[in-house]
Amino acid sequence: MPEKKLFGTDGVRGVANIYPMTAEMALSLGRAIAYLYRGERGRHRIVVGKDTRLSGYMLENALTAGICSMGMDVLVVGPLPTPAIAFITQSMRADAGVVISASHNPFQDNGIKFFDSHGFKLDDQIELTIEKLIFLNGIDSLRPTAEEVGKAYRIDDASGRYIVFLKQTIPDELNLEGMKVVLDCANGAAYSIAPIVLDELGAQVIPINVEPNGTNINDKSGCLEPKLLAEQVKIHQADIGIALDGDADRAVFADEKGEVVDGDAALAICAQKLHHEGRLKNNHVVVTEMSSIGLEHSLESLGITVSRSRVGDRYVLEAMKKKGCNFGGEKSGHMIFLDHSTTGDGMVAALQVLASMRIQNKTLSELASIFTPFPQAFRNIEVKKKEDLDSIPEVSQAMQSVRQKLGEDGRLLVRYSGTESLARIMVEGPNPAVIEAMAQDIANAIQKNLGR
Repeated sequence: MPEKKLFGTDGVRGVANIYPMTAEMALSLGRAIAYLYRGERGRHRIVVGKDTRLSGYMLENALTAGICSMGMDVLVVGPLPTPAIAFITQSMRADAGVVISASHNPFQDNGIKFFDSHGFKLDDQIELTIEKLIFLNGIDSLRPTAEEVGKAYRIDDASGRYIVFLKQTIPDELNLEGMKVVLDCANGAAYSIAPIVLDELGAQVIPINVEPNGTNINDKSGCLEPKLLAEQVKIHQADIGIALDGDADRAVFADEKGEVVDGDAALAICAQKLHHEGRLKNNHVVVTEMSSIGLEHSLESLGITVSRSRVGDRYVLEAMKKKGCNFGGEKSGHMIFLDHSTTGDGMVAALQVLASMRIQNKTLSELASIFTPFPQAFRNIEVKKKEDLDSIPEVSQAMQSVRQKLGEDGRLLVRYSGTESLARIMVEGPNPAVIEAMAQDIANAIQKNLGR
């Protein structure tokens, strides 16, 4: 498959107002998606939502203009989580959905990602088609006029629709009364709806980082700073802490002791819940290359098989469809419950963990004990460019040396981030001190040859 010029693992992303994340490119992307998903007859509609970044206003207006210029209408929903846009697109029978968000990135970044009419992210081939339409000027001459130009509508009840949907993902008879929850919304897209959901289910909610100002999204908060969440759990003597990221498509947890819960442990808790309820299709779970060997051991002891996909929730979903299963996720906090949602949803994941606590009458730390972690070491290195690592002798030799030393007792994964200029290193093995040294050796080699 040809290499994509715009799209990464999760849409188009970059520093706002610098190519490719400009108003001009947003307009072109809007025209391209409208061209691909317009019908032959009647008015057709695309949902457009965003997170709380300052640059969202600029890109929202440009996208809307591009879509309308191709004769399609726009349903504007304002700040809402990424999974909410997928849900609204599907439930309102829209032709496509667009999210303006850079997820966990700092506020100066932004991104644009798309959903089809069923609420699924676009596959690589469609993204390549969009790029061709833009770079080959394939639709420049298409200019609807007069009454054929599209218009934009604001959907005022979008938040309410999504809140109702979220509450319906746990049994009607289940409530959260008596549970104290610290909720960190990262000053992001879920700042308004997430506290309402938990409050209406009966929990005592202690919301933090729910005052977005356009520049504080993800700033020392949310999934990127779970230790701060854990501290708040201790201070408030809460039962659980839940941290979302900027677009609320993932969740990280802290237990009642004020300890951050490993993302693989959260996956194990939810897989076990579905398995015990007889709702885990094919008794199979898809995780990524980043998940610990310990997760495989934990799930296999329950009779659950595990397979791995590339990093990225879209690739988890692809593998889930191939395996015919309904649950999968990433160590980073993305969890896909295909019976409820078409993409990772932090609040759906949070509600499933809360439901497990309530149904089993156990604390989060007790539930998390199902998982025994296998030591992992991580490094992230900022790079000037993303060269083939195997083509750089010093880096290739460092990686080969680590693989030889690990043998069958561990794993090495070195990859570039699909959303940032980073090389990510993960080494897994039985000895923490040894794997930390291995990870640092590779990091040093990458820093020397590619580092900023």
